[in-house]
Amino acid sequence: MDYVIHLALMSGIFIILAVSLNLINGICGQFSLGHAGFWAVGAYSAAAYSVYWAPPILDFLNLFIACGIGFITAAFAGILIGVPCLRLRGDYLAIATLGFGEIIRIVIMNMDVIGGPRGFTGIPKWSNLFWVYLWVVITILFVVNLMRGTHGRAIISIREDEIAADSMGIYTFKYKTLAFVLGAGFAGIAGALYAHATQFLHPNGFTFMWSVIILLMIILGGLGSITGSVIGAIILTILPELLRFFGETVSQWRMVIYSLLLIVLMLWRPGGIFGKHELKIPFFGKKENA
Repeated sequence: MDYVIHLALMSGIFIILAVSLNLINGICGQFSLGHAGFWAVGAYSAAAYSVYWAPPILDFLNLFIACGIGFITAAFAGILIGVPCLRLRGDYLAIATLGFGEIIRIVIMNMDVIGGPRGFTGIPKWSNLFWVYLWVVITILFVVNLMRGTHGRAIISIREDEIAADSMGIYTFKYKTLAFVLGAGFAGIAGALYAHATQFLHPNGFTFMWSVIILLMIILGGLGSITGSVIGAIILTILPELLRFFGETVSQWRMVIYSLLLIVLMLWRPGGIFGKHELKIPFFGKKENA
């Protein structure tokens, strides 16, 4: 039962990561490969707060403060990397963000105050299914309402044709930076929840491969689709674990089977499971006109 709860909890954290990356890659049309770096910044800053500075108040209040710290620090990291790098496009932006993610991991590895290469221990267990999925709902509602508003339409127009959007008077750099910072901030919230669920952080848990896996989640579900991000995150969190239970032989080859299934799905549905389509998701607030 604990294993099932852990899988459900990790699925929720990866849903937040996938939706936040989809805001950058799928909705805004930028190509970021540094999402694990923002995840790490949020996780370590929130964990540092809970270990060194948390006051003796209710756990859920401390968790919300930790999530706020994770959002702010990761968003600030998003500004640091976004302002100089978002003038780049395509592969150049991907390489720049990839380098940023690795820089963050190496910096963390050399900071003894947060454990360094030994890992960061002693983090209180404040996260549970309720709080993780509350943040899942908040993240989805925020991004859905953003997409349906004026700012969201400006961001989507950059994805469709950045030159045309610029010629129509949309300040493309501003909106690319906005999407990047918000995506990074929500990754920081996922990091805070992750830190207080696992109670242990290690720099090797935020490698480049995790950025690739989160990217695969949104490609699998469909770039630009929030529903697809949710489904892709659930599938790619649970599938590798399910393959462990089909005997020792299958378990040994589970990563190969996992990769083959992804290849088949990409050949069958190159736009992802949902493409750019959405299920009807309720949202708060009045829909803005263009």
